[in-house]
Amino acid sequence: MIVELRTYTLHPGKMAEFLRIYTAEGLEVQTRVLGNLLGYYSTEAGTLNQFVHLWGYASFEDRLQRRAQLLTDSGWRRYLDQVMPLIQLQESKLLVPTAFSPMR
Repeated sequence: MIVELRTYTLHPGKMAEFLRIYTAEGLEVQTRVLGNLLGYYSTEAGTLNQFVHLWGYASFEDRLQRRAQLLTDSGWRRYLDQVMPLIQLQESKLLVPTAFSPMR
């Protein structure tokens, strides 16, 4: 298993709007295609105006396939058109569990 950690920094004051659009337009299609949402969080301390989400995948190839499928979904494309102006910065990290990690 690998975990993708995605961190988005939004323009100040845009968190509520982003979460409203995501809940209405993005959540269903993203969970349907990607499948294994491990967590979705917003920041309360440190760098503000950020949210973080974690997705689990069987392998790097599984991630590539699912992400490619997501980009072909017309509902996802419509969602992206709405939220892209709200996003200032995006970062993605692929995490591989250690031998003693409880989540493998």
